Amino acid sequence: MTVLEDLWYGNIRPVETYIEGNMEYKNQLSLVSKNRETFEGELSQEQLELFEKYNASVNEMNAVSETAAFRYGFALGVRILVECCADKFSSD
Repeated sequence: MTVLEDLWYGNIRPVETYIEGNMEYKNQLSLVSKNRETFEGELSQEQLELFEKYNASVNEMNAVSETAAFRYGFALGVRILVECCADKFSSD
């Protein structure tokens, strides 16, 4: 299977791969979870529902941002590859 096929079929998951073993990320995730639990314990039911809506919006915004960053990074990588290898593919 090619890399492109692996990406298509979900065998390569960039969003998961870059955080595997990243202790800084895991520490921040733990802190966010701890603080969220503490904060949610202080909210009324109405405030909790509003907070959940807020979190859903932030998560959607992050997904849009991460998708754009992935697209940009992929396109940049292709441009670098083309620039570095253009002489190998040109017909003289």
